[in-house]
Parts: sequence; structure tokens; C-alpha cells
Amino acid sequence: MSKVFKPTESELEILSILWEKENATVREVHEVIFQTKEVGYTTTLKLMQIMHEKGLVSRNETAKTHIYKPNFDKEKAQEHYIGKMIKTLFSGSTSQLVMQALGKHKPTNADLTEIKNLINQLETKG
Repeated sequence: MSKVFKPTESELEILSILWEKENATVREVHEVIFQTKEVGYTTTLKLMQIMHEKGLVSRNETAKTHIYKPNFDKEKAQEHYIGKMIKTLFSGSTSQLVMQALGKHKPTNADLTEIKNLINQLETKG
């Protein structure tokens, strides 16, 4: 994935919408983006065409309106980015990443419970 997976920030925004919706038309993606920033429909269309050329998304062209879907799941993308972040920004230290994340972004009680459960599982595995 590392050679293919090089999306820009705007492309990541589109991917996150597609991951949530599973598949969508350009219009559907544009409507979501337009809620937070003023961007033209043609800009969204062009970005999604470029993403298709890059292999980030595939599209069903059987209908009049093309339907786009991501070519990989969100978890694979997260693994890719986290791995790169730990290596480059945190000098390979997972604990520094976790401390930074928890120190700067207040986790919910549900998050803390999930984190504790994961730590317990990791300790049990040894």
C-alpha cells in the first residue's frame, strides 16, 4: 500500500466520507464536504477522478451517475499512517504517540475503558 497510498489531505477527506457511506456519487460526497467548506462541485469531481486514476477509489460506470468506493478499508489506511507517524514523528516510540494523544485530546470514559481493555489484553498475551 505504501507506494499507492499517497492521498492528499483533500483526498483523505473524500476517503473518510466514502468509508462512512461505503460508496457514493460525486454529488453525495460534495454535499458532505460543502457543509464545512465552500468548494465547487467541479473541484470535488476532479479530485475524485484523480483519485480513481491514482487507484485510491474505484467507480461503477454502469449507471449514468458514477458510484465511487474506496479501494481499501479504513483500518489499512490507519495502520499505514500510524506506522509512518510512529517511525518519523515519535522516533519509533509507541508510548510517546499514546502520551501525546491522551495528553492533548481528552478521551471519553468509553475511550479510556477501551484503552484499558486493550492494555489488559496485551499484557495477558505477554
